[in-house]
Amino acid sequence: MKIVFMGTPDFAVASLRALLDADFDIVGVITAPDKPAGRGQKISESAVKRFAVEKGLKVLQPVKLKDPDFLKELKSLDADIQVVVAFRMLPELVWNMPPKGTINLHASLLPQYRGAAPINWAIINGEKRSGVSTFFLKQEIDTGDLLFAEELDIEEDDTAGDLHDKLMVIGAGLLVKTLKAIEAGKYKEIPQNTHQENELKKAPKIFREDCLISWDRPVKDVYNLIRGLSPHPAAFCHLKDKTLKIYSATAEEKEINDKPGSVLTDNKTYLKFACRDGLISVLELQLEGKKRMKVDEFLRGVRL
Repeated sequence: MKIVFMGTPDFAVASLRALLDADFDIVGVITAPDKPAGRGQKISESAVKRFAVEKGLKVLQPVKLKDPDFLKELKSLDADIQVVVAFRMLPELVWNMPPKGTINLHASLLPQYRGAAPINWAIINGEKRSGVSTFFLKQEIDTGDLLFAEELDIEEDDTAGDLHDKLMVIGAGLLVKTLKAIEAGKYKEIPQNTHQENELKKAPKIFREDCLISWDRPVKDVYNLIRGLSPHPAAFCHLKDKTLKIYSATAEEKEINDKPGSVLTDNKTYLKFACRDGLISVLELQLEGKKRMKVDEFLRGVRL
Protein backbone atom coordinates (compact mmCIF):
# COMPACT_ATOMS: atom_id res chain seq x y z
CA MET A 1 0.00 0.00 0.00
CA LYS A 2 1.67 3.19 -1.23
CA ILE A 3 1.19 6.17 1.09
CA VAL A 4 1.52 9.93 0.67
CA PHE A 5 2.02 11.64 4.05
CA MET A 6 0.96 15.26 4.69
CA GLY A 7 2.03 17.18 7.79
CA THR A 8 4.09 20.08 9.10
CA PRO A 9 4.96 20.29 12.86
CA ASP A 10 6.64 17.97 15.38
CA PHE A 11 3.27 16.39 16.18
CA ALA A 12 3.25 14.97 12.64
CA VAL A 13 6.88 13.81 12.75
CA ALA A 14 6.06 11.20 15.41
CA SER A 15 3.41 9.69 13.10
CA LEU A 16 5.69 9.69 10.06
CA ARG A 17 8.43 8.01 12.08
CA ALA A 18 5.98 5.37 13.34
CA LEU A 19 4.84 4.59 9.78
CA LEU A 20 8.43 4.14 8.62
CA ASP A 21 9.22 1.95 11.64
CA ALA A 22 6.19 -0.19 10.71
CA ASP A 23 7.65 -0.61 7.18
CA PHE A 24 4.90 1.26 5.34
CA ASP A 25 5.82 2.48 1.86
CA ILE A 26 5.94 6.29 2.01
CA VAL A 27 6.15 7.41 -1.63
CA GLY A 28 5.98 11.13 -0.90
CA VAL A 29 5.74 13.74 1.87
CA ILE A 30 3.78 16.98 1.46
CA THR A 31 4.63 19.79 3.86
CA ALA A 32 4.60 23.58 4.18
CA PRO A 33 6.95 25.75 2.09
CA ASP A 34 10.11 27.09 3.75
CA LYS A 35 9.63 30.55 5.24
CA PRO A 36 11.59 33.26 7.11
CA ALA A 37 11.38 32.99 10.90
CA GLY A 38 12.85 34.61 14.01
CA ARG A 39 14.58 37.93 14.46
CA GLY A 40 17.12 37.25 11.74
CA GLN A 41 14.38 36.11 9.33
CA LYS A 42 16.44 33.05 8.43
CA ILE A 43 14.74 30.55 6.16
CA SER A 44 13.10 27.88 8.32
CA GLU A 45 12.07 24.38 7.24
CA SER A 46 9.14 22.50 8.77
CA ALA A 47 9.89 19.75 11.27
CA VAL A 48 8.36 17.22 8.85
CA LYS A 49 10.60 18.36 5.99
CA ARG A 50 13.76 18.09 8.09
CA PHE A 51 12.82 14.55 9.16
CA ALA A 52 11.74 13.46 5.66
CA VAL A 53 14.96 14.73 4.06
CA GLU A 54 16.99 12.94 6.75
CA LYS A 55 15.18 9.71 5.82
CA GLY A 56 15.65 10.23 2.08
CA LEU A 57 11.94 10.66 1.31
CA LYS A 58 10.58 12.62 -1.64
CA VAL A 59 9.29 16.00 -0.42
CA LEU A 60 6.82 18.36 -2.10
CA GLN A 61 6.16 21.87 -0.74
CA PRO A 62 3.30 23.44 -2.71
CA VAL A 63 2.33 27.05 -2.04
CA LYS A 64 -1.13 26.38 -3.46
CA LEU A 65 -2.71 22.95 -3.25
CA LYS A 66 -4.68 23.53 -6.47
CA ASP A 67 -1.56 24.35 -8.48
CA PRO A 68 -1.69 22.23 -11.67
CA ASP A 69 2.00 21.31 -11.50
CA PHE A 70 1.64 20.12 -7.91
CA LEU A 71 -1.49 18.12 -8.72
CA LYS A 72 0.28 16.47 -11.65
CA GLU A 73 3.26 15.51 -9.48
CA LEU A 74 1.01 14.29 -6.66
CA LYS A 75 -0.93 12.10 -9.08
CA SER A 76 2.32 10.68 -10.48
CA LEU A 77 3.14 9.29 -7.03
CA ASP A 78 0.27 6.86 -7.60
CA ALA A 79 -0.56 6.57 -3.89
CA ASP A 80 -3.19 4.11 -2.69
CA ILE A 81 -4.02 6.29 0.30
CA GLN A 82 -3.06 9.67 1.79
CA VAL A 83 -2.46 10.37 5.47
CA VAL A 84 -2.92 13.84 6.99
CA VAL A 85 -1.51 14.82 10.40
CA ALA A 86 -1.50 18.50 11.45
CA PHE A 87 -1.60 19.94 7.95
CA ARG A 88 -3.88 22.49 6.28
CA MET A 89 -7.32 22.03 4.75
CA LEU A 90 -7.26 20.04 1.52
CA PRO A 91 -9.36 20.76 -1.56
CA GLU A 92 -11.55 17.87 -2.70
CA LEU A 93 -9.47 17.19 -5.81
CA VAL A 94 -6.56 16.41 -3.45
CA TRP A 95 -8.26 14.38 -0.69
CA ASN A 96 -10.38 12.48 -3.20
CA MET A 97 -7.44 11.54 -5.45
CA PRO A 98 -6.21 8.15 -4.13
CA PRO A 99 -8.45 5.07 -4.56
CA LYS A 100 -8.54 4.31 -0.83
CA GLY A 101 -9.17 7.94 0.09
CA THR A 102 -7.45 10.18 2.65
CA ILE A 103 -7.39 9.64 6.40
CA ASN A 104 -6.72 12.20 9.11
CA LEU A 105 -5.40 11.91 12.66
CA HIS A 106 -7.15 14.42 14.94
CA ALA A 107 -6.17 15.26 18.52
CA SER A 108 -9.60 14.89 20.12
CA LEU A 109 -12.37 12.36 20.62
CA LEU A 110 -14.51 13.30 17.64
CA PRO A 111 -17.10 14.67 17.13
CA GLN A 112 -16.08 16.80 20.12
CA TYR A 113 -13.50 19.54 19.54
CA ARG A 114 -13.46 19.79 15.78
CA GLY A 115 -11.15 22.54 14.63
CA ALA A 116 -7.60 23.86 14.70
CA ALA A 117 -6.84 23.85 18.45
CA PRO A 118 -8.45 20.80 20.12
CA ILE A 119 -5.66 20.31 22.66
CA ASN A 120 -5.82 23.90 23.92
CA TRP A 121 -9.60 24.06 24.20
CA ALA A 122 -9.92 20.70 25.98
CA ILE A 123 -7.76 22.01 28.84
CA ILE A 124 -9.22 25.53 28.78
CA ASN A 125 -12.67 23.97 29.22
CA GLY A 126 -11.49 21.82 32.13
CA GLU A 127 -11.97 18.44 30.44
CA LYS A 128 -10.85 15.35 32.35
CA ARG A 129 -10.39 13.14 29.27
CA SER A 130 -9.08 13.59 25.76
CA GLY A 131 -7.77 11.36 23.03
CA VAL A 132 -7.09 10.91 19.33
CA SER A 133 -9.31 9.86 16.43
CA THR A 134 -8.71 8.65 12.88
CA PHE A 135 -11.29 9.24 10.16
CA PHE A 136 -11.77 9.56 6.41
CA LEU A 137 -11.72 13.12 5.13
CA LYS A 138 -14.90 14.63 3.74
CA GLN A 139 -15.89 18.09 2.55
CA GLU A 140 -16.56 19.72 5.95
CA ILE A 141 -13.68 19.90 8.39
CA ASP A 142 -13.31 17.00 10.86
CA THR A 143 -16.69 15.47 9.97
CA GLY A 144 -15.73 12.29 8.09
CA ASP A 145 -16.60 8.74 9.12
CA LEU A 146 -14.65 7.59 12.18
CA LEU A 147 -12.27 4.64 12.07
CA PHE A 148 -10.54 4.28 15.44
CA ALA A 149 -10.07 6.29 18.65
CA GLU A 150 -8.02 6.06 21.84
CA GLU A 151 -8.67 7.91 25.10
CA LEU A 152 -6.45 9.13 27.92
CA ASP A 153 -6.89 11.03 31.17
CA ILE A 154 -5.95 14.70 31.46
CA GLU A 155 -4.07 15.22 34.71
CA GLU A 156 -4.98 18.14 36.98
CA ASP A 157 -1.69 19.96 36.25
CA ASP A 158 -1.29 19.02 32.56
CA THR A 159 -0.56 21.93 30.26
CA ALA A 160 -1.38 22.02 26.56
CA GLY A 161 2.27 21.14 25.98
CA ASP A 162 2.02 18.06 28.21
CA LEU A 163 -1.17 16.86 26.52
CA HIS A 164 0.32 17.55 23.08
CA ASP A 165 3.27 15.26 23.80
CA LYS A 166 1.07 12.46 25.14
CA LEU A 167 -1.37 12.61 22.23
CA MET A 168 1.51 12.79 19.75
CA VAL A 169 2.73 9.37 20.95
CA ILE A 170 -0.60 7.55 21.17
CA GLY A 171 -1.72 9.17 17.93
CA ALA A 172 1.26 7.72 16.07
CA GLY A 173 0.37 4.27 17.37
CA LEU A 174 -3.29 4.70 16.44
CA LEU A 175 -2.33 5.73 12.92
CA VAL A 176 -0.28 2.56 12.44
CA LYS A 177 -3.22 0.51 13.75
CA THR A 178 -5.59 2.29 11.37
CA LEU A 179 -3.45 1.77 8.28
CA LYS A 180 -2.87 -1.90 9.07
CA ALA A 181 -6.64 -2.36 9.39
CA ILE A 182 -7.27 -0.60 6.07
CA GLU A 183 -4.55 -2.64 4.37
CA ALA A 184 -6.15 -5.85 5.68
CA GLY A 185 -9.67 -4.66 4.90
CA LYS A 186 -10.65 -5.15 8.54
CA TYR A 187 -12.23 -1.87 9.56
CA LYS A 188 -15.65 -0.30 9.95
CA GLU A 189 -16.58 3.27 9.12
CA ILE A 190 -18.73 4.88 11.81
CA PRO A 191 -20.63 8.08 10.95
CA GLN A 192 -20.02 10.84 13.48
CA ASN A 193 -22.93 11.37 15.84
CA THR A 194 -24.15 14.87 15.06
CA HIS A 195 -27.80 14.69 16.09
CA GLN A 196 -26.96 16.89 19.10
CA GLU A 197 -24.93 19.45 17.16
CA ASN A 198 -25.71 22.20 19.71
CA GLU A 199 -23.96 20.16 22.43
CA LEU A 200 -20.70 19.75 20.52
CA LYS A 201 -17.72 21.74 21.78
CA LYS A 202 -15.64 23.48 19.12
CA ALA A 203 -11.90 24.03 18.88
CA PRO A 204 -11.36 27.13 16.72
CA LYS A 205 -8.00 28.75 16.12
CA ILE A 206 -6.63 30.62 19.14
CA PHE A 207 -6.40 34.40 18.72
CA ARG A 208 -4.69 36.97 20.95
CA GLU A 209 -7.97 38.08 22.50
CA ASP A 210 -8.57 34.49 23.66
CA CYS A 211 -5.36 34.67 25.70
CA LEU A 212 -6.19 37.72 27.84
CA ILE A 213 -6.85 36.77 31.47
CA SER A 214 -10.04 38.13 33.09
CA TRP A 215 -9.30 38.15 36.82
CA ASP A 216 -12.97 38.54 37.73
CA ARG A 217 -13.63 34.97 36.57
CA PRO A 218 -13.57 31.91 38.90
CA VAL A 219 -10.03 30.95 39.84
CA LYS A 220 -10.47 27.47 38.34
CA ASP A 221 -11.32 28.98 34.94
CA VAL A 222 -8.24 31.21 35.05
CA TYR A 223 -6.04 28.28 36.05
CA ASN A 224 -7.38 26.21 33.15
CA LEU A 225 -6.80 29.08 30.72
CA ILE A 226 -3.15 29.35 31.83
CA ARG A 227 -2.64 25.59 31.46
CA GLY A 228 -4.47 25.46 28.14
CA LEU A 229 -2.30 28.14 26.55
CA SER A 230 1.07 26.99 27.90
CA PRO A 231 3.65 27.00 26.44
CA HIS A 232 2.17 28.64 23.35
CA PRO A 233 0.75 31.18 22.79
CA ALA A 234 0.56 31.76 26.60
CA ALA A 235 -2.11 33.48 28.68
CA PHE A 236 -1.33 37.08 29.55
CA CYS A 237 -2.36 40.08 31.62
CA HIS A 238 -0.95 43.57 32.03
CA LEU A 239 1.50 44.64 34.72
CA LYS A 240 3.15 48.06 34.90
CA ASP A 241 1.62 48.82 31.48
CA LYS A 242 3.45 45.86 29.97
CA THR A 243 2.30 42.45 28.80
CA LEU A 244 2.95 39.71 31.34
CA LYS A 245 2.76 36.13 30.01
CA ILE A 246 2.06 33.41 32.57
CA TYR A 247 3.29 29.91 31.72
CA SER A 248 2.82 28.10 35.01
CA ALA A 249 0.76 28.73 38.15
CA THR A 250 -1.22 27.12 40.95
CA ALA A 251 -4.78 27.88 41.98
CA GLU A 252 -6.19 28.33 45.49
CA GLU A 253 -9.95 28.52 45.95
CA LYS A 254 -10.76 30.62 49.04
CA GLU A 255 -12.78 33.60 50.20
CA ILE A 256 -10.87 36.80 49.62
CA ASN A 257 -11.52 40.50 50.16
CA ASP A 258 -9.16 41.72 47.46
CA LYS A 259 -10.53 43.14 44.22
CA PRO A 260 -10.07 40.81 41.20
CA GLY A 261 -6.77 41.63 39.52
CA SER A 262 -5.12 42.84 42.73
CA VAL A 263 -1.44 41.91 43.07
CA LEU A 264 -0.21 40.25 46.25
CA THR A 265 3.56 39.80 46.67
CA ASP A 266 6.38 39.84 49.20
CA ASN A 267 8.73 41.02 46.41
CA LYS A 268 10.89 37.95 47.10
CA THR A 269 9.26 34.57 46.62
CA TYR A 270 5.63 34.85 45.58
CA LEU A 271 3.43 36.76 43.15
CA LYS A 272 -0.33 36.22 43.34
CA PHE A 273 -3.33 37.66 41.54
CA ALA A 274 -6.78 37.83 43.07
CA CYS A 275 -9.67 36.23 41.20
CA ARG A 276 -13.39 36.16 41.97
CA ASP A 277 -13.10 33.27 44.42
CA GLY A 278 -9.43 32.65 45.07
CA LEU A 279 -5.82 33.32 44.17
CA ILE A 280 -3.56 32.43 41.25
CA SER A 281 0.03 31.96 42.39
CA VAL A 282 2.42 32.50 39.47
CA LEU A 283 5.35 30.09 39.12
CA GLU A 284 6.82 30.91 35.71
CA LEU A 285 6.33 34.07 33.66
CA GLN A 286 7.72 36.49 31.11
CA LEU A 287 7.41 40.27 31.22
CA GLU A 288 7.43 42.10 27.90
CA GLY A 289 11.04 42.74 26.89
CA LYS A 290 12.42 40.16 29.33
CA LYS A 291 13.20 36.45 29.10
CA ARG A 292 11.00 33.69 30.51
CA MET A 293 11.89 32.99 34.16
CA LYS A 294 10.82 31.61 37.53
CA VAL A 295 8.90 33.95 39.79
CA ASP A 296 11.67 34.41 42.40
CA GLU A 297 14.15 35.39 39.68
CA PHE A 298 11.60 37.81 38.27
CA LEU A 299 10.98 39.45 41.64
CA ARG A 300 14.71 40.04 42.18
CA GLY A 301 14.66 42.40 39.20
CA VAL A 302 11.21 44.00 39.46
CA ARG A 303 9.86 45.92 42.44
CA LEU A 304 6.08 45.72 42.82
